[in-house]
Amino acid sequence: MALATVAALAGCGGGIKRDTRVAKQDVLVAKDATREELIEKFNAQANGVRSLNATVELRPVAGSRYSGLIEEYHEVKAFLLAKRPENIRMIGQAPVISKTIFDMTSDGDTFKVSLPTKNKFLVGKVAVERNSAKPIENLRPQHLFDALLWPEIVKGETVLSEEFNDENARYYILTVLRGGYTTEIRRKIWFDRANLNVVRLETFGPKGVLLSDVHYSDWEVIGNGASGTAGSTFPNKIQIDRPHDDYVIHLQVTKVALNEDLPEDRFQLAQPPNSELVRVGEDKDVPIKDAKP
Repeated sequence: MALATVAALAGCGGGIKRDTRVAKQDVLVAKDATREELIEKFNAQANGVRSLNATVELRPVAGSRYSGLIEEYHEVKAFLLAKRPENIRMIGQAPVISKTIFDMTSDGDTFKVSLPTKNKFLVGKVAVERNSAKPIENLRPQHLFDALLWPEIVKGETVLSEEFNDENARYYILTVLRGGYTTEIRRKIWFDRANLNVVRLETFGPKGVLLSDVHYSDWEVIGNGASGTAGSTFPNKIQIDRPHDDYVIHLQVTKVALNEDLPEDRFQLAQPPNSELVRVGEDKDVPIKDAKP
């Protein structure tokens, strides 16, 4: 009888069936939202953060299986300032010794990058594409700005909505299209239906080229009054993947203040004396050794 009972439990597969019960408090309920409500939420976040002043732990990873090179760099402490419409500055320091290893800024038109350890100062137009043999040198301050202070969805843009489910979560996806002679995808915005937070933002160029794939997590309400507007939220973890630039940046926000008044002079970066000036995109980046700051 006992053997028969065991055999019945085992069934044809030879194993005992087990039912796993999930605690009621751990069950996630998928929230519902219309396309219009998602657009409103996305634009509210875009308009609600006008500037940020943050301290972050930054870990860049350059190279991929496709480039044949993978380099993992040590985490660096970085101080990051950004404000609309397109100003950003980030200063990176080596751990322990607090020595500046890079200082970069952009106004949306021109970028400047100071590399003290290499005694170089790079200047170029944001629109210029440069594929360096060293992928980490493709990092541009504007890439960070676009991931941190995204533009709103403007009236007149065509926006499609859909649902997507996998084993981890349920999502809403807004697909923003680029018009013209040939309709193309401009952006894909992913919302986690557990809380309707943005968890992924994909940006595409002409012909469907994936320019960036940014993941967001650990959202929290940030401050009020002078250091931030009540109800403003910001993610503590950000991963920026630039596949065609061949690098990934992991950002862990350790401190952030939103909507402070940041004066223009904090975004100014002068060429250090005696450094080598390199004009990116001009004459194949030939250094101008005799140029003065």
